[in-house]
Amino acid sequence: MAHDASGSRFGLRRIPIVSLVTYVIALLAWVAVVERWLPMPGGGGGMQMSAPGAPEAMALSNGGSGIALYLFMWGVMMVAMMYPSSVPLFRLYSRTLEGTTRTGRAARVGAFMLTYALVWTLTGVVPLVVNAVVPIAAIAAEQDALLLGGTMVVLATYQLSPYKDRCLRYCRTPLGFLMEYHRPGVRGAAEMSARFGVFCVGCCWALFAVMVVVGSMNILWMAAITVVLSLERVVGWGDRLARGVGVAAGVGGGALVLLALA
Repeated sequence: MAHDASGSRFGLRRIPIVSLVTYVIALLAWVAVVERWLPMPGGGGGMQMSAPGAPEAMALSNGGSGIALYLFMWGVMMVAMMYPSSVPLFRLYSRTLEGTTRTGRAARVGAFMLTYALVWTLTGVVPLVVNAVVPIAAIAAEQDALLLGGTMVVLATYQLSPYKDRCLRYCRTPLGFLMEYHRPGVRGAAEMSARFGVFCVGCCWALFAVMVVVGSMNILWMAAITVVLSLERVVGWGDRLARGVGVAAGVGGGALVLLALA
């Protein structure tokens, strides 16, 4: 009786377990990133891993093992950055499973969350491919202002595009997505999550392009981009914020490009 009263007093029973688990996972991911618990591709090799292009260069120079470690590191970073703003999605999906057994619900929600993390982990292939073609570290050492400015102009262009608006609309209204694309079973959960993950990538890829250019292990930029993409997705004025970020990035990026070319 006393235990029930204590639980009610602190509202523990009202905390959705899915939200709690998601926040705990995201927190652990952030701690792993900040404390540098993640194995670095190639062991670091004396490079400043927060420097532009450094993790990607180290990964590519160490073959398959370096690429695998980089993708693991990238996946943990994506969980840290994307899971907090995905809580509404995970909670809503869990609610659609009312009437399902506890084991069945856990399996489907687990598949949904895991697939979402996997989609974002696979996006780590993109910066590796880009760095294989265009060595970011070398360019940043010589033309850092031009590189950052050009990337910010790309960000501005995309933030103000109808493609960003369409993807953001899905991310901001997960209930509509779940109703439109609902699939039954564990496999259906994975399919739905993969589709939603694609929309999320479409919504945020340009922000992550900036992160790679300034340094994919730069904690301050990680935190700033996390705040921006989270606000875009969860607050009522997120769509206006997205356009504001686009305008600011266009002005700032254009200025950097002009200064670099002057």
